[in-house]
Amino acid sequence: MPDLSLYLVTDRRLSLGRSTVDIVRAAVAGGVTCVQLREKECSTRQFVTEARAVRELLAGTGIPLIINDRLDVALAVGADGVHLGQTDMLIADARRLVGTDMLIGISAECVDDAVRAQAEGADYVGISPVFATPTKTDTAPALGLDGVALIRAAVSLPLVGIGGIGPGNATEVIRAGCDGVAVVSAIISAPDPKRAAAELKTIIRRAKEHP
Repeated sequence: MPDLSLYLVTDRRLSLGRSTVDIVRAAVAGGVTCVQLREKECSTRQFVTEARAVRELLAGTGIPLIINDRLDVALAVGADGVHLGQTDMLIADARRLVGTDMLIGISAECVDDAVRAQAEGADYVGISPVFATPTKTDTAPALGLDGVALIRAAVSLPLVGIGGIGPGNATEVIRAGCDGVAVVSAIISAPDPKRAAAELKTIIRRAKEHP
């Protein structure tokens, strides 16, 4: 299983005019361990072109490229995985298409979602949202740290928390039971994405060393 401890989720709307590839390059230099490409507004061709550029950037680093929602894009570019929400393709259908070589992550908004994801063969669970966040407006109510702990007690899969996570609360999320934290604006909107990633990397490492 790849290292999911510092999981970057891209969002071009928050990039302050910078290209996704440039931000990912800086974030990788700062220490991100996984990159999820999330595109809600561009065309399929644009998505594929961008995904190929990011895949090329990550080649040889050991950092997996995960594609959000779009299994077709993940297959087209040979991504390492796909991340699916509760209204996206079922795990069983996705697994038939990708086989065992591609990671399948599932967003869980409650304990039942996480338990079902584990039973159906997901590789990891994204707990969403841990805290309220302005970067996604279609999410369920925030689960909070207690919600993270309940999901941790219910499943053995790797857990990645997402939603309103940054330097000020990443430690708490790890200590509540997450194996990693997924961040969007904390890196994408940072004046210096490399420095922001490095700061989060240090915070996460310390939280794991001193649970």
